[in-house]
Amino acid sequence: MTGTTPERGSVIRYSYLWADENARGREEGRKDRPALVLALSIKEADGRTEVLVLAVTHRPPTEATDAVAFPLELKRRLGLDDAPSWIVTTEANAFLWPGPDVRPVPDRTPTTVVYGRVPNGLLREVARSYLASRERQRNRVVARTE
Repeated sequence: MTGTTPERGSVIRYSYLWADENARGREEGRKDRPALVLALSIKEADGRTEVLVLAVTHRPPTEATDAVAFPLELKRRLGLDDAPSWIVTTEANAFLWPGPDVRPVPDRTPTTVVYGRVPNGLLREVARSYLASRERQRNRVVARTE
């Protein structure tokens, strides 16, 4: 189920840990949610893949530059709900794939952790927003453990 590493742009089901929750000492996410795989890197020491994911949330961003709107038509195609959602670009979770916080998508046969993939244009928009947040020193990355 989780053996195959997802591609950049994949939307996975993941127990995302918000940076502010982590700062308060939490080690586990409060709920499973869609998360966008923004980047992958191979660890030279052991060849394992580190994944950088961004949370998808229903909460509108405080500032427009803090997130990218998740198009409703795409949400429907991936089997997500119809509520407005955003991809948060001011923080991320980083973990070694597959990690203990990856979850199966409910009601999918065969079992999978991947909802689907976003188009390259949306992925580029999210990457630009994430990098702009990093340049403004507004990014926080939560390193998740196994």
